Amino acid sequence: MKAFQNIYRLLRGSKRFSVVPASCVSFSTSYSCGWKKKMNSYEKVDQEKYSNLVQSVVSFRNHVRTPESLFEEDALLHGPVCKQKSPKQEEEARAPQNWFPLFNPEKRVKSNTICNPSIPLKIPLQRNVIPSVTRILQQTMTEEQIFYLERWKQHMILELGEDGFSEYKSNTFLHGKKFHATLESILSQGSSTERDGHLQSGYIESVRHVLKDVSGVRVLESAVQHKALNYVGLLDCVAEYQGKLCVIDWKTSEKQKPLIRNTYDNPLQVVAYIGALNHDVNYSFQVQCGLIVVAYKDGSPAHPHFMDTELCSQYWARWLLRLEKYTEMEKNQNFQKLD
Repeated sequence: MKAFQNIYRLLRGSKRFSVVPASCVSFSTSYSCGWKKKMNSYEKVDQEKYSNLVQSVVSFRNHVRTPESLFEEDALLHGPVCKQKSPKQEEEARAPQNWFPLFNPEKRVKSNTICNPSIPLKIPLQRNVIPSVTRILQQTMTEEQIFYLERWKQHMILELGEDGFSEYKSNTFLHGKKFHATLESILSQGSSTERDGHLQSGYIESVRHVLKDVSGVRVLESAVQHKALNYVGLLDCVAEYQGKLCVIDWKTSEKQKPLIRNTYDNPLQVVAYIGALNHDVNYSFQVQCGLIVVAYKDGSPAHPHFMDTELCSQYWARWLLRLEKYTEMEKNQNFQKLD
């Protein structure tokens, strides 16, 4: 206060300045606007989200990690991804440059020209330079698919080690092979009583309710070739499902896949087989529907994903785009070799 008084006297004595004291001057130690109390960093945490995260992390410890489970963990940690159109959406928006029909107008949907319908047709796959459906899909995966697949692989290697991961892949392949062989044996027999004798594994138990709706088996583990589009494939089965002739693809999984989008590229694989069969001279009939059956190791009921004619047509357009992408990649590689 002494300093203010000295300044006041000096200014008052000066001729150039006129200082008029205010009628009332008051000072307060409290700030009128009010300071908010500093919050503890823990108080800012979304308690509900945090508890869900802890529960999720603990639950994942006892389960085999898959690309799908990792994606769910990301969603819990960081929330849904906000971005522009995904490669999948862009793929759906584009149209194939070279359109080819899925269905063959020269073939009937059902043909009675099969010599012996009680013996399913089985044509061995000839290994040659023509690319397979599986190879085309693997080579044309999106960056997002590659990222999650690689990250899942790294997580599995961290948990199991290099040798353990190799053993895991080998066992998965053997279980799948055995599952398909057992199914082939069951479907070849035709009688539901004889089928029940094979229901010892979890995967077979899982598909029991689906097998009740499968009849009129025409093709088992047979090769198809699309000469016009230049690709081959080995389909699992052609049979009637709930009265509709379908190309059936049997899949195994350790994780539930209740929706068709959970099966990733499997619908593209099915429509590729349908298109090839419809234009293959070895088959006197054509198919307009597809079925993906996801069987579970623990024996829980399998999820059958039925694909009607309209849905098959939608996936066929996407398959043609993947096929064009593969053809373009192969051309670029050949040019690089020449250079």
